[in-house]
Amino acid sequence: MNDEAIPDLPGVPADSLPPAARAELAGIAWEELPHVCTGRHGVPDTPDVLGALLAADPARRVRAVEDLYRLLLHQERVFPATAPAALVVARLLDDPRTLAEGRAGRRPLRAELLNWLASFAYLTRPEAPPGTRPGVENGVGTARDTAAARAVRPVLHDHVAGFRDADDPRVREAALAATALLLDGPALSPSVPRYAPAVRTVLAASADSSYRWIARERLAAWGEDVTGLVAAEEERRAALERIRALVDDPFAEGQEEAIRRLAEQPEDTAAPGWLDRRREARTAPVRPTPHGPAPEPPVAAPGSGAGHRGPWRIAREEERAEWTFTPYVGVGPLHFGMTSEEIADALGERPPPSRPGEDRQPRCVDFTGSGIRALFRDGRLGCVAVDALTGPQVRLDGAPLTGCAPSRVEAWLVHRTAPRPGSLTYSPAADPVFADLGLAIRPQRAGNAVLTRPLFLLPDWLDLWHALPGEEWNFS
Repeated sequence: MNDEAIPDLPGVPADSLPPAARAELAGIAWEELPHVCTGRHGVPDTPDVLGALLAADPARRVRAVEDLYRLLLHQERVFPATAPAALVVARLLDDPRTLAEGRAGRRPLRAELLNWLASFAYLTRPEAPPGTRPGVENGVGTARDTAAARAVRPVLHDHVAGFRDADDPRVREAALAATALLLDGPALSPSVPRYAPAVRTVLAASADSSYRWIARERLAAWGEDVTGLVAAEEERRAALERIRALVDDPFAEGQEEAIRRLAEQPEDTAAPGWLDRRREARTAPVRPTPHGPAPEPPVAAPGSGAGHRGPWRIAREEERAEWTFTPYVGVGPLHFGMTSEEIADALGERPPPSRPGEDRQPRCVDFTGSGIRALFRDGRLGCVAVDALTGPQVRLDGAPLTGCAPSRVEAWLVHRTAPRPGSLTYSPAADPVFADLGLAIRPQRAGNAVLTRPLFLLPDWLDLWHALPGEEWNFS
């Protein structure tokens, strides 16, 4: 089929996808198949995401891969658009442009797409592991969507398995990981003996711990002995801990050598955050159930009288906009990745003009009319700080997060989330950071009172000390 027989699609460049992928994409009624945030201001529709995967601009390609995760596999769920999108992604693998670098210093785009298909395969296994969330009851992410996703697994296997012998070892490992995860279920399980040796010799020996974990998990599920692999992983982990201990001890002999060896350790880049958490959960001790009664939900400050009188005036609840947030996707009408201009359109106000000499790509822009500070990296929204005094009321499970007593919010969040080890951290300023929510709680003064200033963050902003610019640390 040639491109002329395929109708144009809004937002999809006519020459961006190969004919087979465009035919697959054009034959789907995408308007009836939402992802997690379909219809929200500035959030790309699924065809736009798929069309950008082979864009000429490397930054657009990287952004499109991120959108596959955050919009179509959000919070370990699949949506009506997820299975059709997976079929289109599989059609792209043969295109030579997928050999281009996906992101600096990491895998080529072909391996990145295979890793996304591996994530899809893991989350749609016939026997979903404890902790996955295959469905909700709000019209997206339902059991029907999970069933539809599982139905396409054999088709995906046919596309993915052919890359197991790719010349690039990064593509080879990614294809083998996706293939191994797709073998669950009666349709493909007879092929397990054919793939198990390669999973043991290639995937279990990978430099990336995510692939090694997949190898051990799959081989154990297939009834094979993984005692040696588990022992080798424990020894590898113990050796790394010994190196880190030397690095942290300024008086230890061999510290320079330890620093060099630590710097040479390969970076784990194959798995998204949820698979890292799943891997940790299999080895971490079980967290005990919190003792004692649940703390009372936080209560927003009552607010000051009408009108703006001085810097400490606190908005009342009826004056605040009501916002909700979706972790790692966005908050209110804003979604991560927006530009300053897109935020201004969404909020209906203009940001202050740039000062002479200021960078063309801002790091921090205050939208004072809405009580919002937008923080940027490379010109894209990565963090939203909500003013404790005048910002919108953002709620979690109906409880307010803005303008409350910090200790009440922190206690309620800790009890509600029962954080896994490492998921609750504190900045050097003692701000609690909840990694599973992409949420930090900072204090903000209002005269003699101290109220909560919630920050909603992307994963690479969770290290507040290094991520936040001086404008935010100096804010009070």
